[in-house]
Amino acid sequence: MVKDIQELLIPIIKKAIINLGLNIEKKNILLEIPKDSRFGDLYTNVAMQLTKDINKPINEIARFLVEEIKRDLEDTPLKGYIKEVKVEGKGFINFYFSKIYFYEKIKDIFIKEKKALKKNIGLSKKVLIEFVSANPTGPLSVAHARQAVVGDSLANILAFLGFKVKREYYLNDEGRQIEILGKSVELKIKELEGQKITYPSDYYQGDYIYDIAKKLRENKIKIKNLSDYAVRYILRIIKKDLEDFGIRFDYWYSQKALRKSGKIKKALDFLRQRGFIYEKEGAIWFKSTDFGDDKDRVVVKSDGSYTYLAPDLAYHQDKYRRGFSWLINLWGPDHHGYINRLKAGVEALGKDPNSLSIIIIQLATLFKDGKPVEMSTRKGQYVTLREVMDEVGRDASRFFFLMRRTSSHLDFDLDAAKKQSPENPVYYIQYAHARICSILRQPDTDIKLKDIDLTLLTQKEEIELIKQLVRFDSVLSVCLDNLDPYPLTVFLKEVAEFFHRFYDRHRVLGVDVKLTKTRLALIKATQVVLACGLELLGLTCPEKM
Repeated sequence: MVKDIQELLIPIIKKAIINLGLNIEKKNILLEIPKDSRFGDLYTNVAMQLTKDINKPINEIARFLVEEIKRDLEDTPLKGYIKEVKVEGKGFINFYFSKIYFYEKIKDIFIKEKKALKKNIGLSKKVLIEFVSANPTGPLSVAHARQAVVGDSLANILAFLGFKVKREYYLNDEGRQIEILGKSVELKIKELEGQKITYPSDYYQGDYIYDIAKKLRENKIKIKNLSDYAVRYILRIIKKDLEDFGIRFDYWYSQKALRKSGKIKKALDFLRQRGFIYEKEGAIWFKSTDFGDDKDRVVVKSDGSYTYLAPDLAYHQDKYRRGFSWLINLWGPDHHGYINRLKAGVEALGKDPNSLSIIIIQLATLFKDGKPVEMSTRKGQYVTLREVMDEVGRDASRFFFLMRRTSSHLDFDLDAAKKQSPENPVYYIQYAHARICSILRQPDTDIKLKDIDLTLLTQKEEIELIKQLVRFDSVLSVCLDNLDPYPLTVFLKEVAEFFHRFYDRHRVLGVDVKLTKTRLALIKATQVVLACGLELLGLTCPEKM
């Protein structure tokens, strides 16, 4: 089977640019899939980019590149796989693949199954994804749930692409919020004992506070440190909820343990030796403006306590020292302003700031009966991950939390997620998988390679389905480039749509024997792609529905 077409095309395009007399070192050549299949199977707008460097009309540049590309294609393995290259629109270079290419890709998936879909882009590069990392002051909310499924699915995709991925949850298990947690439990115990209590506005008042206090009082448990006890109690809830959501972390990293280890002081000493720490007004400052931040940042306050940045610098230094060369952090939108100072810290520690990727996950709003569900986190009046799972199930929960780009606010319709109909995308995709399994359970559906003649697949719906399946590796590349699993959800919905359309219009069983066997091979390849995509998103692949 020919190597990935995009990998082979890019050096050919680069050579054409050199022949145009330009330096291509700083040119980022992107090959993308057109939204409209009438414009080919891949396109590039590189001619548009080159107009900045050469004083020629864009279409003239594009036509020159096309002639160069066509000539070079004759001497590559791509000959026979690309049937046409032409300029269309305002300088777009469009590539049209031959049917042979698509047939060979489908045959490859049929023979090798999931192995045919894997691409070793990562080359075993060690990646640490830190996500959720919610303070252990209450059960996980829907905002945490969205971060959890994005982080977990992204980790699955990176591992599938050849990266060595580990998942980490950072526990902020000390500080003011943890102290308030313990005091909240203490007041609740007093209230259960009959005292009249007025809770400060910043105290926690959720049902879980009542449960902790009730357990301690009824069992006559005497605890010296209520904060530590409450953290352990809540952490058990968080771990159980995540496990039931299909998410397991490789590491749980404690900020309290980090401080006790002395690593925070060592990190600040390291920065001081490099000239990036100074004292002013009784506080200790990090010279983050040396690295593009808008102002320097305090790391140790005048009272000797650390700011949030100090342990974060030590924590990230420790990540690198553990052997990870790419760090990915998933944060909520309230942390957006924190990005520059942490990137500055990474650079000050002697690391490439581009080795730290920070993804901001926008919030989610739950809708029920067409109306948004109101939430107030401090009083505990918020919908938890557990409540969403209990209402709509794990698979629907995970998929619906992924149905928008991470940069976009998510509206989660609880009623739609519960529907057992094609209106529910999870049901629609899983039903396609189950439908194929049902067909392949029928008698005489065993298929051997010698029984297949893919040139028999000429119907419009067959070609559409084939072309969609072949896009799988390109979609994963987009997920990698954007660090977002969202494109995979769109792709799976489209695969299901193309499959259902094909199957509703064309018989698989009961036609000419050769055609039956070939169509069975096509739906087997479809099953492989659907199953692989569902598994990467952490969803089940039902064989019956």
